[in-house]
Amino acid sequence: MHFWSSFLDILWWSLTVFVFIAYLMALFSIISDLFRDRELNGWAKAVWLVFLVFLPFLTALVYLIARGKGMGERSQQQAAAAQTAAEDYIRSVSGTAASPVEEIERAQQLRAAGAISDAEFESLKQAALAKAKA
Repeated sequence: MHFWSSFLDILWWSLTVFVFIAYLMALFSIISDLFRDRELNGWAKAVWLVFLVFLPFLTALVYLIARGKGMGERSQQQAAAAQTAAEDYIRSVSGTAASPVEEIERAQQLRAAGAISDAEFESLKQAALAKAKA
């Protein structure tokens, strides 16, 4: 008898693979939620992990039923924190327009450090003043 002998075998194999992948995703979600939860102490986390190892399906179901609401809330909080961090980073590295005074001060610092010549300083100064007038 071949593994792929009938359509039902293929359907059963596909269903089995789908359920296994869904279980793995749920398991990783549960484990990441355990470590994300700051209210749960270390012993409780250890007990949940031990039960996940020895009674995986039952423990996963119990965890999802008992702590599913908090799991969703913690996931939303983490997503919001990641979004805020990304927005803050983008703001920090974006090319915000400096005022002409700040540009001239930066040019003076570069001239004092010897990075630019007096002619380059005057050029940067004129460009900053031209922006201010525009």
